[in-house]
Parts: sequence; C-alpha cells; structure tokens
Amino acid sequence: MSTRLGSRARPRAWAVASDERFCGFGMANLNHVLLREDIRVGADLGAWLARGGSEGLANALRDPAAILPTVAEADLRGMGGAGFATHRKWAAVADAQSGDKYVVCNGNEDEPGTFKDRYLLEHTPHQVIEGALIAATATRANHVVLYVNPHLERALAIVREAVQQWRQHALFAALERLLGGPLSLMVVASSGLYIGGEETAVIASIEGRFPFPRRKPPFPSQQGVHGAPTVINNTETLAHVPGILRHGAPWYRGLGTGQASGTKLFSLSGDVLRPGLYELPMGTRLEELVFEHGRGMLQGKEFKAVFTGGPSNTLLSKRDLDVALDFDSVRQRGSRLGTGAMIVVSEGTSIVRKVADYVNFFANGSCGQCPPCKGGTFQLTRLLNRIDTGRGVRADLEALENLCRILPGSGRCGLIDGAVTVVQSSLQQFREEYEALVVA
Repeated sequence: MSTRLGSRARPRAWAVASDERFCGFGMANLNHVLLREDIRVGADLGAWLARGGSEGLANALRDPAAILPTVAEADLRGMGGAGFATHRKWAAVADAQSGDKYVVCNGNEDEPGTFKDRYLLEHTPHQVIEGALIAATATRANHVVLYVNPHLERALAIVREAVQQWRQHALFAALERLLGGPLSLMVVASSGLYIGGEETAVIASIEGRFPFPRRKPPFPSQQGVHGAPTVINNTETLAHVPGILRHGAPWYRGLGTGQASGTKLFSLSGDVLRPGLYELPMGTRLEELVFEHGRGMLQGKEFKAVFTGGPSNTLLSKRDLDVALDFDSVRQRGSRLGTGAMIVVSEGTSIVRKVADYVNFFANGSCGQCPPCKGGTFQLTRLLNRIDTGRGVRADLEALENLCRILPGSGRCGLIDGAVTVVQSSLQQFREEYEALVVA
C-alpha cells in the first residue's frame, strides 16, 4: 500500500513505501521508526497513545535532568540543514535565566525537492508535538509554537486539531506543574515565503512582523521570540525525540549505519522510477537509495548527478554513488546532507538549465533587504539564462565566476550563499556543459 502526496511545487505524486510490500526488495529497514504504518494516525491522539505514544514524555517528566544527557548520547542532529547537535541548542536555553522561554517547531518547508515535514505533520503530528513538549521539559520553556507553512493546508488543519487534544491530556498538566505555571501550546501559520524558514525570520514571523532575517549574534538561544531564549528545531528533529526518550540512546544509535546514529527521511525526486519519501538508516549509501529504493533511473537513462540536501548545496556525481548519506560523510565529499532532499538528474538533462531554475527560485525568494542578495541572485539568473539559451558569450561565463567570488557572505542569511554554492558546484563538476553553450 502506498501513500500519495501532492503539492503546488511538486507536479508528480510521491509515494511512501510500505515495509510489507517491499521487504522482498531488500527494504526490511524501510520506514520502521518515524514512518511506521501503524503510527500514521493523523490527529487521533487516542490512537497515538494506544501505540506507545506519550511514553517518551512520561519518562522525561519522571527524570527531567536525564533528557539532555540522553539526547547527547543519542547524537541527535538537526535535520533541517546544518546537522547541529540538538542537545547543544537545548542546553543553551536550559541554562538561560529568563521568565519566558520558547520552543519552536519549524515546519515552514518550502524548498524544491523537500517534502518530509509535510508528511510528518499530516500523518504523525503527535510524534512531533510530543517531541516539542519533551524539549520544553528539558529547557523549562513555557511556550511551544508549531510554526507551519500555510500552503500546507491539510497539515496545518491536522496540527491545529492535534494541539487541541494535547491541551486536555494529563501529561500536559503534569508539565505545567513542573514549570510552575501555564504552558502555552499554539500553532502559528508562517508567511508562506521561502525566507520565512530561516530561524531569525521565524522569530520575526511569530512576533507578527515581516520575516526579514537578521544577522547573528545574538543567536535565538540568547534572544529569540519577544527577546526570550528560544529553541528552534526542524519538524523531523523533534519527531525523533519521543523514541529516544522511550527506548534510550543506545537504541537510537543502533539504528544508524557505521558511525552514524538514527534514521533519516530522504525526499527522493527527479529522474528515478520511484520517487518518494524514504526513511532509512542514517549512513545508507546514495547508490542504495537511488537504485534499490528508487528503483533506478527512468527507462533508457543513466545517472548523471544529484542535488544533495536540496538545490542550495553542491552536486554529487557518479563517482560519489558510494557515499554514506550521513552528515560527516557527505561533508567530506564537499557537500551537505541538508534536509535529506535528493534531486536526481540523468544524462541528457542540462545541468545549466537545472541550476538556472533553482537560482531563479532563490531570486524570487529573496526578501530584498540585502542589495547584494537581491541584485546578485537576479544577475546570476540573467547570466545562467543567457548561457542556457545559447546567447551567452565568454564574458558572461567570466562574470558568473566573478559573482561567485564576491557574493558569499554578503547577506544577512544564507540565501545568497546557497545560490552561489550550487552555481560554483555546477561549474566545478560540469564546466564542459557551460563551455559548450558559450558562443566564442
């Protein structure tokens, strides 16, 4: 049985494979933690509790001091991009002396090729909410915010319904007693803009302002929502937390491959026979994801490259098919795991065209407050389009390379850096395609 997802940004259907149906294809480790079929219960809290839900939170409330060491031992990383150690974010807020503290679940997911958080919020929202409540227990936060992209209409409605049920639960009251006062649990619709997922923009949105990013420091753990210490975690990160507190750190570490811990959600798309959302052990090889789980390339096509972690990271090519998909191994190849989005490109597909489309996305997503970002992404798009359509000259290619040298670090957030990264990577890996299109 397959579950299908649709999206305004994704014209094709995305499948989430079932263990039983595909175990004959070497998929025994597929979708067995976050995406287990029996816990895809939507907003039904009773069904979540009947399947072991709330046990992680109950353990956390029994021994709050053990939460941070347990999460640290599990080596849980941030699943929204950089892979930063989760316990370090939490510890900074836990140590802060403040009357108010916030835990924010960042569900603004809007980057091309990424659709994992949407699925979690629609099908296992209580897993995410319980993780956020455990984070509040660890940090003594009295505000929990589920920040959801309004374009994900079904996810937003389900999360709102799920939150209502948690407010009536006995463990919610127990957490309020631990905090010594009321706990605010609320859902906030984001601006729906791509830039609204950057963590300082998240803060601005929750405060009711336009999501303009700001420079750091101060970091959210120092000065977040309404000036209070704030933890901002990706949806998938928080979804892992209840299992860790329920089963223990050794259990979580044992789910990974090699030195990696836990499982990872991979949004597989592009020129593969079976695009979809796959939960696999952290450290699974790229080749296994593409050719076993994704069933390989479209008929008559050969693998050419993959945009790892979405379009704001570097490209990996055929020689990288053996890479283990974990934060450290992918970084050693000069790329980043990011959100786990894997956009596969086949031979015969123009890398220049793909890069032009993605940089245009960043240009449209720029908030406009930093002229180098707004103007730089526009100029990158203009040059890429000229080259792609056969109107580019040698000077355009040189201008593209010059922009890649001067633009990094010129914005208040990482948008311009992401746009430059994908252009630079494509020039390094597939320069011959640019050269072939340039008019001498």
